[in-house]
Amino acid sequence: MESLFKLRENKTDVKTEIMAGITTFVTMAYIIFVNPNILKLAGMNTQGALGDAAAKIGFEDPIVGAVFVATCIAAAIGTFIMGFFANLPFALAPGMGLNAFFTYGVVLGLGYTWQEALAAVFISGILFIILTATGLREAIVDALPDSLKRAIGGGIGLFIALIGLQQAHIIVDNPATLIGFGDFTKANTIVPVIGLMIIVILMVKRVKGAILFGIIATTLLGVPFGVTNIPTNFTWSIPSLKPTLFTLDFGGLLNLGEASIIGAIMSVITVVISFSLVDMFDTIGTLIGTGAKAGFLDEQGKLKNMNKALFADSIATSVGALLGTSTTTTYVESASGVSEGGRTGLTAVTVGVLFILSLFLAPFVGIVPAEATAPALIVVGALMMTSITEINFEDFSEGLPAFLTIAIMPFSYSIANGIAAGIIFYPLTKLFVGKGKEVHPGIYFLAILFILRFTILPH
Repeated sequence: MESLFKLRENKTDVKTEIMAGITTFVTMAYIIFVNPNILKLAGMNTQGALGDAAAKIGFEDPIVGAVFVATCIAAAIGTFIMGFFANLPFALAPGMGLNAFFTYGVVLGLGYTWQEALAAVFISGILFIILTATGLREAIVDALPDSLKRAIGGGIGLFIALIGLQQAHIIVDNPATLIGFGDFTKANTIVPVIGLMIIVILMVKRVKGAILFGIIATTLLGVPFGVTNIPTNFTWSIPSLKPTLFTLDFGGLLNLGEASIIGAIMSVITVVISFSLVDMFDTIGTLIGTGAKAGFLDEQGKLKNMNKALFADSIATSVGALLGTSTTTTYVESASGVSEGGRTGLTAVTVGVLFILSLFLAPFVGIVPAEATAPALIVVGALMMTSITEINFEDFSEGLPAFLTIAIMPFSYSIANGIAAGIIFYPLTKLFVGKGKEVHPGIYFLAILFILRFTILPH
């Protein structure tokens, strides 16, 4: 373990790393059930929508079951590469925003089939591999000003906290004000609030593994409240991957039968670029934001082994498409494991092993309700906010772009949108105060790309 992961050099040990990996997995395990249910809306099913009960005990639909398997395997492969190759404690899985874009933007919005959309995801992964190999992807990260890097961490913190508050039903929909306060007389709000109190108490008492123990305690607490459902029918067989394996439709994606080949190619380019932009900045945002919290950034604000981490993300995206799932990306929930002391690839490898095991123990993984992971996300969000203390808000040309980065992430429910807002306004504010030359040329280029994305490209 020492030779593989350099534990002593990173001031950690096997027990801490494994505990951190378990914590990360538990906070992101929901994706193995949520992802199939989102992608089936893109037509990745043969029998129609499944009921909640069926989703918890197994998958009766062969395509939905295949997506479940593809989700687990793609997450495991990407996370193993991150752990063994990059030696970083970050986990990967099909991204939530990206699977929504796959379903609602590309398939339902633009009319592509899910097989054609998988082909677009594969192409975007190959594009990322090329950009990473040439160093262009890392150069984009290096071009980001320090204030935006710090703001990304704070924005991710608020974003994670919002997700947790929603899962805890503390923040709910309100037609009049968009969002509102929840009903604290309901069990699905009471349980996560108590869970939050448990984690906070364990945190202030400096109990190692506080977040994980809090999740377990909240899950158990949810049983008498009827929040945690213990399934009576356990499905032990692993669904076949065949219905989605290698089903990519490149010919249909290029629409070669159309009279206007140029028009078809331009349509494909816009889809691929949209996938690429969202994935790139979701990944960069998570790596930098979480890396800053873990102390992985050097004096220049660069993340150690960034290029290797980006390779892991790129390869996982392409492999995931071949298996039958939407874009695989580095997960924000990795911050929960980092907060528990995860500092090396052993944390990631632990997560990867648990994704493989979840193929066999899917019913048990599904027992942990969203209400049990919600308190953990709220606490992690609070921990992530420490990065904003290093932003110079007195300098408005630095403070405004940073503020927009922080605010737009939770308010638009997108890490990528928050980064885009910061990148667009950073060069603008610098230009108007006569400091345009201080901005890296790449930031100007990215600002133009983002403006095009929000005005022309599908998003």
